[in-house]
Amino acid sequence: MNMNSMQTNRQPFWRKILSCRQLYVLLLPSVIAVFIFSYMPMYGAQIAFRDFSLRKGIWGSEWVGFKHFIRFLTSVNFWMLMKNTLGISIYSLAVGFPVPIILAILLNELRSRKYQRTVQMVTYMPHFISTVAICSMITLFTSLDKGIINQIIMRLGGKQVSFMTEPEWFKTIYVISGIWQEAGWGTIIYMAALSAIDPQMVEAATIDGVNRVQKIWYINLPSIMPTIMILLIMRIGSLVSVGYEKILLLQNDLNMEASDVISTYVYRLGIKNAQYSFTTAIGLFNSVCNIILLLTFNQVAKRLGNSTLF
Repeated sequence: MNMNSMQTNRQPFWRKILSCRQLYVLLLPSVIAVFIFSYMPMYGAQIAFRDFSLRKGIWGSEWVGFKHFIRFLTSVNFWMLMKNTLGISIYSLAVGFPVPIILAILLNELRSRKYQRTVQMVTYMPHFISTVAICSMITLFTSLDKGIINQIIMRLGGKQVSFMTEPEWFKTIYVISGIWQEAGWGTIIYMAALSAIDPQMVEAATIDGVNRVQKIWYINLPSIMPTIMILLIMRIGSLVSVGYEKILLLQNDLNMEASDVISTYVYRLGIKNAQYSFTTAIGLFNSVCNIILLLTFNQVAKRLGNSTLF
């Protein structure tokens, strides 16, 4: 260690900050935005422990402790909501998570860079389609009379299927449409990880007679495994969270038993029925479950010697 670095390490903390003040100024807007939109709303989490009244305000509302949590855990809808939420999340994770990895590896093996860029552009373009447009397309394609899927089924000699009114089809439609929309976008991260592989290692393996399958198994997959594990931990950390927008647009009275999840239940009771304390308690319960899953799987990954978030 040279004398300049030793002197830098001995500087007071505030002098180190002043020496990098331009970087901290650039960082300041992001810190302020995170504080305003992520930390300040946490003040309202205490509504979950009160009978909140708009007239009385947060502090003026009566403290009721875990009343709303108990109400949710003992409600007749609890197990149905948990089953649907976890069912959609686990289905999406099991089927959808490997798809970007496989797609990225296949694209990486293409020799024509022009064709590779074209395929990548075509596959990630659906990411930019709005949720409303996606749901309209799903409804149109699965239509009983004019939907292209039912037309193909009829041409093959089968019977028409009312996909949007039969509960058993809802999860499959939700997951497959999600894969189509997000798989290409997810490959960008894995393609970046694959591009960081040392070309000399690949050349050495080729000289030693390693074929493509062996190169994928022994070089590509181990090289991107840290990225896979970090993204997997983040996905598991949101296992109890399913967005309500797409489900609400595809939901109807006939598929409700398979499509009603925690987020749609909160939307219905919180926004429409103004049960703010009850729905805040549900949201807090949801967040705690996700944190527990995140910490647990992160610890499991650490014990297995894989990459972790912290």
